[in-house]
Amino acid sequence: MFTGIIETLGKVTALEPKGGNLDITIASSLTPELKIDQSVAHNGVCLTVVSLTDTTYTVTAIAETLNKTNLDTLKINDTVNLERAMILGSRLDGHIVQGHVDQTGECTSVREDNGSWIFSFTYDAATGNPTIEKGSITIDGTSLTVVNSGKNTFEVAIIPYTYEHTRFNTYKPGTIVNLEFDVIGKYVAKLMIK
Repeated sequence: MFTGIIETLGKVTALEPKGGNLDITIASSLTPELKIDQSVAHNGVCLTVVSLTDTTYTVTAIAETLNKTNLDTLKINDTVNLERAMILGSRLDGHIVQGHVDQTGECTSVREDNGSWIFSFTYDAATGNPTIEKGSITIDGTSLTVVNSGKNTFEVAIIPYTYEHTRFNTYKPGTIVNLEFDVIGKYVAKLMIK
């Protein structure tokens, strides 16, 4: 489990296809604190550390993960949002995030708004994933509050700190992002269908 509070950015240093899987090697300031078998969220995707060096670590994304997320678009030197698993017994600063991406979405606009930024996104509503006004959403692993929720669109407001310390400063119209919808909202939506 994660909180959606991004700890740092990592840089992709190697990509190695292995059958339908992809080994992703990341350089990060977190590397010295990691161990093999540890879970780390990469753009919101929970992946297991499979090997380590002094400065890098490697995770493996399986075919299903590559099909459902934006990890299949990674290139060498791309940045990724990173968060280690939460520690039970401490504050939960964001919201409950599983690290299981539901689907991708697309950034449709970015506009400055008196010292912050408003990002608009669209997604395939046919999947049944809900957004609600002032509800939670995770974009590339970042815990955020939904504003201007529509049938297949929503917006989020980004403060300068988040803009500077996550991948949000690289987003532009057409950027594909990973979306994890609020777990409580998903359960409620599922129960209402029955």
